[in-house]
Amino acid sequence: MLRILFCVACIFTLAGCLSPITLNRAVIAYDEAVSKAESEQLLINIARAQHHQSIHFTRVPNIAATFDFRVNAGGTPALTGESGGMLMPLFGGSIADNPTFTIVPIEGEEFTKRLLTPFHQSKLTLLLRQHFDVDLLLRMLAQEVHLQHGHAQNRTDEARNDPEHHFRFRRGRHHHGSRQEGHVDPQHAREQHDLSEHAIQLTEEQERRVRQRSERHRRQIAYRNNPSSQTEYEMFRRVVLHLSAIQDQRKLYAEPLTFERSWTIPAGSVTAEGFQALEKEFTVHYHPEDNTYTLSKQILGPVLITNYDPDIVCCEERAELFDLTSSWIEHDVAFDIRPDSVGGEWPIRGSFRLRSFHSILNFLGHSLGEEAEYHVEKDPRTPPIKRDENPAMTLDLVVSETPLKNVGLSIRSHGKYYAVNAEGPLAHWNLNAFQLLNILFRMTVTDAPLFSPPGITIAK
Repeated sequence: MLRILFCVACIFTLAGCLSPITLNRAVIAYDEAVSKAESEQLLINIARAQHHQSIHFTRVPNIAATFDFRVNAGGTPALTGESGGMLMPLFGGSIADNPTFTIVPIEGEEFTKRLLTPFHQSKLTLLLRQHFDVDLLLRMLAQEVHLQHGHAQNRTDEARNDPEHHFRFRRGRHHHGSRQEGHVDPQHAREQHDLSEHAIQLTEEQERRVRQRSERHRRQIAYRNNPSSQTEYEMFRRVVLHLSAIQDQRKLYAEPLTFERSWTIPAGSVTAEGFQALEKEFTVHYHPEDNTYTLSKQILGPVLITNYDPDIVCCEERAELFDLTSSWIEHDVAFDIRPDSVGGEWPIRGSFRLRSFHSILNFLGHSLGEEAEYHVEKDPRTPPIKRDENPAMTLDLVVSETPLKNVGLSIRSHGKYYAVNAEGPLAHWNLNAFQLLNILFRMTVTDAPLFSPPGITIAK
């Protein structure tokens, strides 16, 4: 009897030890299942895009798993011989898993925000800080590049000799409003808004300068990241390869510009309480000669990609950078490659227009068929690229009529098998590209509807 009691005690103790083990294995198993399902959805939607079908995603916001541990023990008389009067122990047990998944389709406003809205420029900067190749990032994220032709030096000289240009920067006439894309010239619209807002009467000379800036903006040429347009696609590829070569030498900067805005107000208009409030947000300087205060404040501007440190630029040159970046919307990333630093053999200036996740999937899907990517040589003025890394495909996928072997992840869609090409010299590039695609999908997450907190409940 003592032996039986001892065995029963051991069984219940073992059941208690199994609980954390089961919890650990369940968490890992469900995590792997959700991650695999998400990766397979990406491949399936690339296949859908290849065949011009609707893209569709579902997400799993909640997993509730209930584990039921049951243990029983007892004894029964022996049925044979002289041992019939003895008790024989009986033990039993069971484990029941009852998971509950919440599966929600991405649709409506969430579909618009996550899949149709172009990426914000700050997300490109964040990914560059994670040491992603700028070539890979822009080939996947950018829809087109806008280049300014034939006036970089003239623009610099004019900015340095244009007092009105510098005044506009120092007074902080920078409007953080929304801009609609279309045939309306954004630079011209911004300047017209500033002028109407501040009710400034321009002289003929200032109006002439406004027209010149509008004309410079119209001289930009757009090059699409689309293999169906050979000339545009090859120029786009050469530009991103040029930036990649600069990045290989650790001379590529991609940070928000910092600008200073200042205001002058009469000292008599500020009360003691108001002065304390101003000191919390502004740097305040008092001018006794005219009894005024100058308020100044550092603000973050748009992101600018350069081959020089923009923090060492000051005065008129910083005003020029402000004029370069302020005309772009939040889904554009401006760049300025100057001749006096690495990559200066090809000085270029312009901006990249970022696209939506839906457009990325269409780009990758179409590259498997009618809009296949191809190899493009770098510009002769571009410095050497590390390991000569210049894949023809942004993301190379293997498409086969038969099941694929020795691949980590594959799916079957439209009668074919799809998998990431993880063999050969470009395996590292392709795996990074698919990892980036997964990260971009996660970066599109918006505020989801409220659900009960995800968790695992164990009952025993």
